[in-house]
Amino acid sequence: MNGVHIILMGPPGGGKGTQAKLLQDRYNIAQLSTGDMLRAAVKAKTAVGLEAQTIMESGRLVSDDIVIRIISDRMKGEDCEKGFILDGFPRTLVQAEMLEKLLAEQQRTLDKVIEVRVPDEMLVQRIAGRFSCAQCGAGYHDVFQQPRVKGVCDFCGSTRFIRRADDNEKTVRSRLQAYHAQTAPLLPYYASKGLLRIIDGALSIEDVTENIEKAMAV
Repeated sequence: MNGVHIILMGPPGGGKGTQAKLLQDRYNIAQLSTGDMLRAAVKAKTAVGLEAQTIMESGRLVSDDIVIRIISDRMKGEDCEKGFILDGFPRTLVQAEMLEKLLAEQQRTLDKVIEVRVPDEMLVQRIAGRFSCAQCGAGYHDVFQQPRVKGVCDFCGSTRFIRRADDNEKTVRSRLQAYHAQTAPLLPYYASKGLLRIIDGALSIEDVTENIEKAMAV
């Protein structure tokens, strides 16, 4: 089966979601997010979705076997015929090996594994400084994007702003620690197969996109 098949990796706040959307539009392929696929399977009441729902309602974690079955079902969708971007999977070597087996079964070939890499300190600054208008939701930042008039939203004039509870340094560092622990074994695994491309995510969105496209062409 032909098509473009990409695994996109990157830390929280690193711009991976933005790049995934741009890749989706560029190659006309589906973006497959593990969380989205799981929720969709539960909502659609598929056999594996109902199985996952029962497990989640009991407070347990959904097993790798169930996740791979959900991904397998999703890959059979019409929008995956030209390929897909996997976002959030795999996260462990066991999952990577299960994915490799699944791709072989579906006669698909993994083209590239792209990690958008950003220094931790930059990510802490990016995420911990975010806030938004409580009325219209417009996004701002303590350093990079203050309202034109201090304390007044540029778009709706509201003077009320909010921050997400998890947009703080302690939470961000904890999430980054988990990301590094999960991805550390995967990088040499995919590098040994000649698939890994590391992109400097500290650059502008446009430059990151350009570098990803160059990496895809090699």
